[in-house]
Parts: sequence; structure tokens; C-alpha cells
Amino acid sequence: MTIFPPDPNLAALRLELARLRSERGWSYDELARRSGLARRTLIEIEQGRTIGTLRTWHALAHALSVPVDRLFATLCEGHEPPTPTA
Repeated sequence: MTIFPPDPNLAALRLELARLRSERGWSYDELARRSGLARRTLIEIEQGRTIGTLRTWHALAHALSVPVDRLFATLCEGHEPPTPTA
């Protein structure tokens, strides 16, 4: 029997991005300037029209000065994250 992991909580990831941006008082333009990403990309991610690439999230983590794993930890909100195996 195949056991599939739960779906990632993409809404929580988008909310974390919006929260971090808002916490800093940054507009989309400011985050775009600091991350090197297009303003439109940021809006589409926060509104759930696209998820972005790993490169996108890496740029966002650096711009926001947070570890990328902090951002991605939100993907497991609502379910248990996988446990390391020995």
C-alpha cells in the first residue's frame, strides 16, 4: 500500500509571506526592489495565482532576512511534518 503525504499548506506559505512583508511595512514595490523579483510575481504569489519557484522563495528569504526553512515550515501547518529516520 502506498501512503501519500498530506498536501502542502500553500495558503499558510502565502500568508507567512504577506505577514513578513507587512511586519516590515514594505510595499510590493519595496519587496520587489529588495528581492530582485517582479512586483507582479509577488502579487500573484500572495494572491495564490502562482506558487513561484525555489529560486523565487530563496530570493524572498534573503530579502526578508529569514531562513528559507522558516518559510517552508509553514507548508506543514495543519499536519505533522515528517520525522527524520535514522
